[in-house]
Amino acid sequence: MKDVANLFGCMVFNDTVMQARLPKDVYKALKKTMAQGTHLELDVANAVANAMKDWAVEKGATHFTHWFQPMTGITAEKHDSFIAPAGDGRIIMEFSGKELVRGEPDASSFPSGGLRATFEARGYTVWDITSYAFIKNDTLYIPTAFCSYSGEALDKKTPLLRSMQAINKQAIRILRLFGNTDVKCVITTVGPEQEYFLIDKTMYLRRPDLVYTGRTLFGARPPKGQEMDDHYFGSIKPRVSAFMHELEEELWKMGVHAKTKHNEVAPAQHELAPIFGTTNLATDHNQLTMEVMKSIANKHGLSCLLHEKPFAGVNGSGKHNNWSLSTDTGINLLEPGETPFENAQFLLFLTAVIKAVDEYQDLLRVSVASAGNDHRLGANEAPPAIISIFLGDELTEILEALETGVAYKGKQKNQMEIGVTVLPHFPKDITDRNRTSPFAFTGNKFEFRMPGSSFSIAGPNFVLNTAVAEVLRDFADTLEKTNDFKDTLAVLIKKTIREHKRIVFNGNNYAEAWVYEAEKRGLSNLKTTVEAMPAFIAQKSIDVFTRHHVFSETEIRSRYEILLENYCKTLRIEALTMTDMVKKEIIQACISYQHELSQLLQSKKTDGRYDCTLEEYFLDKISKLSACLLRKLDTLENAMLETKKTTDALSLAEFYRDHVFGAMSELRLIVDELETLVAKKHWPLPTYAEMLYSVN
Repeated sequence: MKDVANLFGCMVFNDTVMQARLPKDVYKALKKTMAQGTHLELDVANAVANAMKDWAVEKGATHFTHWFQPMTGITAEKHDSFIAPAGDGRIIMEFSGKELVRGEPDASSFPSGGLRATFEARGYTVWDITSYAFIKNDTLYIPTAFCSYSGEALDKKTPLLRSMQAINKQAIRILRLFGNTDVKCVITTVGPEQEYFLIDKTMYLRRPDLVYTGRTLFGARPPKGQEMDDHYFGSIKPRVSAFMHELEEELWKMGVHAKTKHNEVAPAQHELAPIFGTTNLATDHNQLTMEVMKSIANKHGLSCLLHEKPFAGVNGSGKHNNWSLSTDTGINLLEPGETPFENAQFLLFLTAVIKAVDEYQDLLRVSVASAGNDHRLGANEAPPAIISIFLGDELTEILEALETGVAYKGKQKNQMEIGVTVLPHFPKDITDRNRTSPFAFTGNKFEFRMPGSSFSIAGPNFVLNTAVAEVLRDFADTLEKTNDFKDTLAVLIKKTIREHKRIVFNGNNYAEAWVYEAEKRGLSNLKTTVEAMPAFIAQKSIDVFTRHHVFSETEIRSRYEILLENYCKTLRIEALTMTDMVKKEIIQACISYQHELSQLLQSKKTDGRYDCTLEEYFLDKISKLSACLLRKLDTLENAMLETKKTTDALSLAEFYRDHVFGAMSELRLIVDELETLVAKKHWPLPTYAEMLYSVN
């Protein structure tokens, strides 16, 4: 049996290792830099680098890499060996502080949204001291931020770290107003639940659409999908169990707190959930989790699918982002508490989140926007594109009582005054969960259910952090000016509840009535990525990001261009893959089967003794569908030619959404119907039934 306690973190240059291997003065200097963001002196960096290299070499590492998160949606790495010439044909193992702190990959080859010209190649990776280095595949991985030669962020980590600084600064201001001088730092914490599919590798390799796009562009529904609810939390199949076991071990070695594993609703769908962690660490760990999932799946003859909707008509995959605020003294600021002091503080932070989500609902929608997630949002396994908050009945009633000044009639009968009368203690399970809500309070955290399974959680979290930081700034500005803190606080909370209660909805977000109700409330319903994206460069968004130094306006506009470009490129690849599959595989299957039917029909007619109704029916139907197939293929190819006439990023994205995707959908309908008619021996693609039930 594995000794998990000793296994966990054995490949991480963590605090325990640093204490054991670094001189005391170096360790103290490094911890000061980590805690306070002070400058890291070169002599300290050299000492850390040497200790890190010795430790890594002892663990079998021969190379190091600066591991970063460019705007590609995945991670990037360039590997350098530790070797250096020592004369006489010998080498030594060497690693300097300069190499640890900064690297220089080619910035021109990554998405920059116009920040960098193609000929401007210089870019830098900078060590994220707050994220521990680790060893994977005989290489020392050093988590880093990635910026251009002129200092603009080219990655997803940099704005996340900036947003964490912003919310820390404003939350500290609030805590000081409550007389709390012990807290030195407020951090956001996240526990990202990761959903994924596992199918047999041989099936995957026979599906060009899965290989190139991550989702099936064709596929008729199987006779049995998820209707019986027999896969959810069901017994884990041996092959999947072996994959999960090895996955957990590898993640544990690298310090990832993989905690929960189970079957999800759809056949072949599963979930892994970690323990909460500081947001930038949780982001690194989730990126690492997705990478390791894919590599471990390959070892087991499986393919791990992380697309938001790999199979049409079957539950898609999300990444529930469980977000909270905590102090360095161990206090969760979204825990209601039992004393008047704690109650008022909780209510202020709670209403800050409510106001932030309401005022920046469009930005939150942008943070989860992608071509892949457009297939998922609004389906039965995901919340709709309308942002709303679920609080539960009791907490909603308390806020209503505060707003109106009437007595709360729940557990506590007397009049409730902020900071005087004790707020009823909230156990974690005060209310039922609402799986249809995009943003649900679940006891001492908010569960943001909209991010897609392939997403980096950096985007949703830097938006959420920045929005809440902005509201806390407004609150602090108001409260710092008053001579009557208690009364001003009461007025502020009541005013916030009254002005932003429209965002609170505890009902069924799937119901059609909610769409109309949300419209009456003035809530946005940005159904697609293309509709959502302009909100990213709205003046309100630019103001909040620049005010808190999360982005410059130039960086905002560059990301807008990148996100629209990614949307268009995704649909382009899908459309080209579709046309290629139809021409090279689907048409050939139809011709082959029609030829077989024609030969059979001819032989029976020649014989003159057999009824030919069956053959004539299928031949006629497939012939008509094949003719329709060619027309729909022609429509799609013409639409693709039209894309070359548009240069404006938003207009091009709109064209892809309205015309290219529409043509793709029509083509798919024909192919999926043909799949139900063409004999299995002629159909070249593994079916949904074969793929979803391919692993035992």
